[in-house]
Amino acid sequence: MLTIPALLLLIAVFAYPIGLAVWQSFITKNLGTELQPQFSGIQNYIRMAQDGRFWQSLWNSVVFTTLSIIIEFLLGLGIALVLNQAFRGRNIVRTIAILPWALPTALIALAWTWIFNDQFGVVNDLLLRLRIIDSGINWLGNPTLAMVAVIIADVWKTTPFISILLLAGLQSIPDDLYEAHRIDGANAWQSFWQITLPLLLPQVVIALVFRFAQAFGIFDLIAVMTGGGPGGATEMVSLYIYSTVMRYLDFGYGSALVVVTFLLLVLAVAIAAYLLSRVRGSAQATDAR
Repeated sequence: MLTIPALLLLIAVFAYPIGLAVWQSFITKNLGTELQPQFSGIQNYIRMAQDGRFWQSLWNSVVFTTLSIIIEFLLGLGIALVLNQAFRGRNIVRTIAILPWALPTALIALAWTWIFNDQFGVVNDLLLRLRIIDSGINWLGNPTLAMVAVIIADVWKTTPFISILLLAGLQSIPDDLYEAHRIDGANAWQSFWQITLPLLLPQVVIALVFRFAQAFGIFDLIAVMTGGGPGGATEMVSLYIYSTVMRYLDFGYGSALVVVTFLLLVLAVAIAAYLLSRVRGSAQATDAR
């Protein structure tokens, strides 16, 4: 009974919009129908299967999500291991490390846009001073380099999120385990692989699930830095959905895009939840031993 208010809130916030999107995905509602809904069955989904722009945006989202998560995890783990050590000024360093995550994404994106500017950007200036390049590079005007630029900006912005989650997991590991391992003759590398990483796996999975959902649905960073360009090279699924609904007023097709994206995220989270349950079981078995 006590959970009924929270359940009703979840229904109002999530179930109704999702149900509305599913219903609208089976209708045609755009400027061609004067925004009057007309039932069209699965035509929106057939159109999606033949939509090259959708598949390109989906591929862009997969590339962006995969590369950014891998880099953020490796950097975040390294930062967490450093911040978990005892040294003078550790609290100050921890505060500074979280600042990029605390700043507004749109502001960060605007700053990185200027950093990668082909005429006045810091990156080109440093490369020119080091004589690595002879002339300024148009980072945000090149399809490949634009993707690299937005990934770098996202890594700088969200790596602190990964590091804080992993730091919390590191602090939950008892020091007695490391002391007993050292007595048995293990070095720091062996302790990391045999104690730290196995016991940290649940936090790793949780961090990766959060970052997957956030990275796959990235919008504001891309919208400010590149707007999806050049030539759609950095257009993510979220940006394509926004353009379909808000720019072209194609609500039926936009709803179908939302439904498919939502199902992909649910599938990914379900797989991650299964892996998390397996990891927790392995961690509990390790604790028992």
